[in-house]
Amino acid sequence: MKAPRIYQPSQDIAVGQSIALDDDGVAHIGRVLRMGEGEHLKLFNGDGNDYLAQITQASKKSLTVEVLSSQVRENESPLNIHLGQVISRGDRMDFTIQKSVELGVSTITPLFSDRCGVKLTGERLAKKTAQWQKIVISACEQSGRSYVPIVRPAMQLHDWCAESTAAIKLNLHPRASHGINGLTLTPDNNNRVRLLIGPEGGLSAEEIAMTEQYQFTDVLLGPRVLRTETASLTAITALQVNFGDIG
Repeated sequence: MKAPRIYQPSQDIAVGQSIALDDDGVAHIGRVLRMGEGEHLKLFNGDGNDYLAQITQASKKSLTVEVLSSQVRENESPLNIHLGQVISRGDRMDFTIQKSVELGVSTITPLFSDRCGVKLTGERLAKKTAQWQKIVISACEQSGRSYVPIVRPAMQLHDWCAESTAAIKLNLHPRASHGINGLTLTPDNNNRVRLLIGPEGGLSAEEIAMTEQYQFTDVLLGPRVLRTETASLTAITALQVNFGDIG
């Protein structure tokens, strides 16, 4: 069996070290995969490395591993994409976050807009944000990424657009004059992109005007109207094909 990868946060991992896995690690490795002493797994903590480890102690409630070796993972995209995604309904947001991480995004900010249609505040929003971060971690475990993208606290669209950044700022618009193929990244951008994806009903006229005020560039994906989750993943893929590491 291929050695499974699991995320171990807040761990300074070093070769030769013995590590007690956290509760999530124990549940997945011990109770789901039913792995035992002598078997191998890989750990990562977000520092860009994978750590091969061997289980040295296993019980129903605890697992201890010894770190055998480390390997630098060099599979991060040269393109730094910050996805500003207006929160979508149901499991569409979960799907968008999962797949965007697989495609190489670096940062995700959930956004509220005029036509968002999702009401989340207080404790419910905090729980949802924590759930989204767990989805990010799971996507990293699956896709082999050893840097973990951050899901930032949700914010209003205007506040996100107003943030200072050197990145090129993109907004999908059906009446844009060119697509992503027509873009040019310059040294000033430092291969950084801020990608805004609106809600199912699109941005309001006032919001579109606001993005123009903050120097967003309108880009066109194609002649068909895409759902919000399709639009985000298509745009990320197109950016990675043109400026990143896909294709």
